[in-house]
Amino acid sequence: MQPLSNEQRINKMIADFNQQSSCQISTLPAWHFCDNEVDANECADLVLQGVKRATTSSLYWFEANNEALPRVGDLAIFTNWQGRPLGIIETTSVVITPYNQITEAYAALEGEGDKSLRYWQQVHWPYYQRELHGTAYSRHPEMPLVCEQFQLVFKESS
Repeated sequence: MQPLSNEQRINKMIADFNQQSSCQISTLPAWHFCDNEVDANECADLVLQGVKRATTSSLYWFEANNEALPRVGDLAIFTNWQGRPLGIIETTSVVITPYNQITEAYAALEGEGDKSLRYWQQVHWPYYQRELHGTAYSRHPEMPLVCEQFQLVFKESS
């Protein structure tokens, strides 16, 4: 028997989630955290461990890519870097906050590194440079960020 493709795994995850939750969802967005393999896989593991409960993109990224902002109640599949689905998260809060007003408490919700604001700034400042590369936007201390909190509602069963 051949292993399932990532697309088949996503469809199976949605079917299993529907059975567990009595939902009737036919499709969900699927994406990975971050912009590189090491960080994407580490962040996915942190979500599975219940440590990472927030993620933050610049509002400029959403505008440059004509993407809708997340909303409370949204469901999404998160994957590893290779696109293998690992779980489903539900958005619990979305707040637009300037970069220079991110708090220690919010940085801890992101769950990365030592969970400090200093660490958060150290890794996110260069990330926003990469995220905005090739757009009409540039990072600055007051740039608006989309601070999305979420909860893990389903894990891959196999």
